[in-house]
Amino acid sequence: MNLNQITILSFDTRTSVRFYKKLGLKLIVDALPRYARLECPDGESTFSIHHTEDLIINKGVTLYFEVENLSKTVLELQEKGITFNSEIKEQSWLWQEVHLKDPDGNPIIIYHAGKYRKNPPWRVN
Repeated sequence: MNLNQITILSFDTRTSVRFYKKLGLKLIVDALPRYARLECPDGESTFSIHHTEDLIINKGVTLYFEVENLSKTVLELQEKGITFNSEIKEQSWLWQEVHLKDPDGNPIIIYHAGKYRKNPPWRVN
């Protein structure tokens, strides 16, 4: 089994698409303003945005996007006008991460974990 797509809800799909394109995702399905699907620049995952009039932010769901060079990515995104809610932080689980929110308030973490994403020293065998 492979997780290949996540769909989020948005009040304003056009604004959300512009935001996620700034993050580096590529628009591959344009049925705006109702729906859009974007492709992650690495791997095979896709990401969809579906319009809603009744948005409830689920505080239990966070979107994670992994990059190879977090410092470089943060600088590039700041140059594009992306605002972060935190500085880059070294986490105790051996990841570097930075936090932000999308236009609808969905929490996002951009991070670098490298080998530790699937193989931390405490991995169960």
